[in-house]
Amino acid sequence: MTRYVDLTRVIEDNQPVYPGDDQTRLHRSRVLSKDGYNNHRLEISMHSGTHIDGPLHLTQSNLYVDQIEIDRLIGKGILLDVRGETEITIKPQYEEAISEDSIVLFWTGRDSLFGSEDYFLKNPYLTSDLAEFLVERKTRMVGFDSSSPDRYPYDIHRILFHGGCFIAENLTGLENLSNSKELEIFAIPLKIHADSSIARVFAAVKQGGDP
Repeated sequence: MTRYVDLTRVIEDNQPVYPGDDQTRLHRSRVLSKDGYNNHRLEISMHSGTHIDGPLHLTQSNLYVDQIEIDRLIGKGILLDVRGETEITIKPQYEEAISEDSIVLFWTGRDSLFGSEDYFLKNPYLTSDLAEFLVERKTRMVGFDSSSPDRYPYDIHRILFHGGCFIAENLTGLENLSNSKELEIFAIPLKIHADSSIARVFAAVKQGGDP
């Protein structure tokens, strides 16, 4: 039996954004009683809420999100509990825990702070040693229930991008994966010709009794 766990934030009007980014605007543009149908209009940055950063975001790459092969966005999931860590460093146990070609999720426990200045500007960050190790392991993607894998000037972003690793930010609900031993992660962006994209990210969790 497989259980599905949604790791995506709801898109809603005026949702919190990184300081300086454009606000999200979502409103009902047509009303059934007046227009004969309902419709909604959305104006949103590709870096609002749960989203995937592509390499074009911060490098000279010419790879747009719509050009990413979809199988690069699905893979074996590995959850690392890094709650309470500000500087997320490489640890001996990661040698065994992080297999090649996987999607690595960092459970910071900070999703409850979403919307605060601390959430966006005082996020935990990966060390360059850990980022380089992830690249060596051919990691497909890293994901965070926080705003970013690093802080300005975003050198960790560039290490990951140059190594072919995508980044999922502003995940939520990673605690629901804490007792799961076998995960598959799906991180599906819009098929949009842009540097990055809002996305639906979820996990398929295999439970006891599966053949």
